[in-house]
Amino acid sequence: RAIAVLKKQAHDRPQASFAQVSALRSLSLIPDDAKRTLDLFLAQESEPTGLDVSAPDAYGYEFQSHGVIDVLSKLHDKFMDERTKLEKEEMNSKH
Repeated sequence: RAIAVLKKQAHDRPQASFAQVSALRSLSLIPDDAKRTLDLFLAQESEPTGLDVSAPDAYGYEFQSHGVIDVLSKLHDKFMDERTKLEKEEMNSKH
């Protein structure tokens, strides 16, 4: 079951979009000065001009548990092989 849960989570998560950031402005929990800062940020030009260079797109979170999934899968396979072997030995000893 743990392997299935980890495999469901095995994807990278994108960064917050401008729509998500702009939605923060409507929250009452956000202070007014923070809302003004968000407005200034969103009002900036998004297209680089002249010598402006933008950073490449990056994920907000990159999944890093692929190694854990591999180890658990190998342990599961090993357990199933050993269990099958022991069941065969038990059946043979009964006859």
